[in-house]
Amino acid sequence: MRRNLLGSAATLLFILVVNFFLFRVINPHPERTLARGRAATAEQLAEVSRRLGLDQPLPVQFFTYLKNVFTGDMGVSFQYNKPVTELILERLGPTLALVGTSTVLSVLFGIWIGSRAAWHRGGRFDRSTSIGTVIVYSMPEWWLGLLLFMVFAAGIGPMTGIFPIGGLHSQGVDPWTISGIADTIWHLVLPVTTLTLAYLAEYSIVMRSSMLDVMGQDYLQTARAKGLTEEQVLRRHAMPNAMLPVTTLIGLDLAFAVGGAITVETVFSIPGLGLLTTEALRIPDIPLLQGSFLVFSAAVVLANLVVNFIYALQDPRVKS
Repeated sequence: MRRNLLGSAATLLFILVVNFFLFRVINPHPERTLARGRAATAEQLAEVSRRLGLDQPLPVQFFTYLKNVFTGDMGVSFQYNKPVTELILERLGPTLALVGTSTVLSVLFGIWIGSRAAWHRGGRFDRSTSIGTVIVYSMPEWWLGLLLFMVFAAGIGPMTGIFPIGGLHSQGVDPWTISGIADTIWHLVLPVTTLTLAYLAEYSIVMRSSMLDVMGQDYLQTARAKGLTEEQVLRRHAMPNAMLPVTTLIGLDLAFAVGGAITVETVFSIPGLGLLTTEALRIPDIPLLQGSFLVFSAAVVLANLVVNFIYALQDPRVKS
């Protein structure tokens, strides 16, 4: 546990260093970005640099950045003229709902499909799900999202759209009422379906492979000898032992799910952190990009830390 905590802390520190210097390389003169499209004198640019602290030596800027991050100050957005921390907190909810729901669904359905396909290896269900999940997985998230959007939201030919064309809420609907919550869920159906289908294949393939490995183990034969049914052998003995690689994959896949959320939120106009990052790239809005990058990266590190703890609970050998 201590080693995992130290490793996560070192990773977060490395992310902070990269987050600072990377955007200094991308845009070494953010004061010019602020003055774009306006006639600005050298004195005005110098005043902006002084206000942003860009006139200080680079090491001083870096330690000021570290101090601000640890106190929750990520700067002020160039585009919105609001604190970055406030903007991120406003947009965090939709992204958590999208990524969290799609991750849970893709894991649950992937485990079910993979275990059933392996248990009935070579059958019709195994062949059809293997082909179908791989086809869906081969599509980029934005392409799959556009297909679902065109068919089920915009409509094609005589088929009319049944889902909203974008956004998180309908106009004039209070999102905190029962009808508003139902309206939000209805708006999230297509985005969540897109991310769920995009990562479903990984979990089903890994679960199927892991199940095939454990199906020949002696303890399954012992369970059958005790009189357990095939369904009981599957649920009580085969699936728990086959879950270990899937647990590892959840932490690894979260980074890709976050990246997929950026494109999916853009396609469906979901006002989350993904769409906020896309909007920040247009200027570019350096403080907002730094804040978004830090939040996404920290979320992946913390998720992998949690996964390591869960893995240790599942497999006692890891503790030793």
